[in-house]
Amino acid sequence: MNGDIVVERLASAADLDGVLDIEAASFNNPTTREWYDGELQRPEVCFIYVMRTAAHPVAGFCAFWRVAEQIHINNLAIRPELRRQGLGSRLLQEVIAEAARLGADRATLEVRRSNVPAQKLYERAGFVQAGVRRNYYTQPVEDALVLVLKRDDSSA
Repeated sequence: MNGDIVVERLASAADLDGVLDIEAASFNNPTTREWYDGELQRPEVCFIYVMRTAAHPVAGFCAFWRVAEQIHINNLAIRPELRRQGLGSRLLQEVIAEAARLGADRATLEVRRSNVPAQKLYERAGFVQAGVRRNYYTQPVEDALVLVLKRDDSSA
């Protein structure tokens, strides 16, 4: 499947429909179409990338903001039936590479304390815990772990 994977910026309303389907299947409190519509009006700040496979026009997605020299990952998810195949890692690698091309040397995100699979994904990519946001999430109320990735400039 790896040869058939493409990651590119969201391009159409059909892409957004695919993102919203994955949101609904992945999150207790999914982000709304209205939020995405608003964010898409700020293309210099909001970046939404979709992962495509031969069988799935939107197999996964990642939405992030670029602010100065950093990105903040808002959401990253893979279709439930495609999880545990390395697609999340691949998507995250592509997003981190794109962030570097955009001049970002740091990435941040929040993850539910109970979402151990996501924490492992981010840890494998080099993210480390930088803090906790108490009662950050709703439905159910839960703490968020704040994770940070700093690009290694030792090779520069």
